[in-house]
Amino acid sequence: MKPNRKTTLAAVTPLLLLMRATLPSAILAGTNNPSPQRWSVQVDKVQPGDVNIESAFRIAIYENLLEELGKTKKFEEVLRSGERRDDGAPDVLVLKTTVERYIPGSETRRAVTTFTGATKLRVRTQLSTREGQVVLERELNGNVLFIGGNLRATHTLAHNIAAAVKQSLPELYRSVAER
Repeated sequence: MKPNRKTTLAAVTPLLLLMRATLPSAILAGTNNPSPQRWSVQVDKVQPGDVNIESAFRIAIYENLLEELGKTKKFEEVLRSGERRDDGAPDVLVLKTTVERYIPGSETRRAVTTFTGATKLRVRTQLSTREGQVVLERELNGNVLFIGGNLRATHTLAHNIAAAVKQSLPELYRSVAER
């Protein structure tokens, strides 16, 4: 019996799929570089700086940061302040946040008018390696202008910080690869 095109394709396809599943993606991509190192991040407690900010806001910023950094799925682990990894690995970044400005708002005023009652936060955030190399240092804002509770400003702020950290990671990977 002479094999035709359909039978040959039917016999070769499973073989190709098996080869594809067993080969590492780096070989298939044509590179011999492994995937970038996955870092862990340790979030330090939020410092009030020279600002008189309620502890509820500092705690909410901290908790929202942990949640938002976890959502990025860019880190091996998101560690709380004081948590240490047993292996002492150098692949841990430290995120420090200091409040620079806090303007308490009013949910009632926001509900009545559209131009007063905003809650505003501005922080300086710094992401660095354990060795002290600064990866990111930036002022970021969070606010509630129209609808939402006052603590919603902390969620917005944490989201903005997580986005900035996520954006800075490719630069970190490049600097580590150059070493």
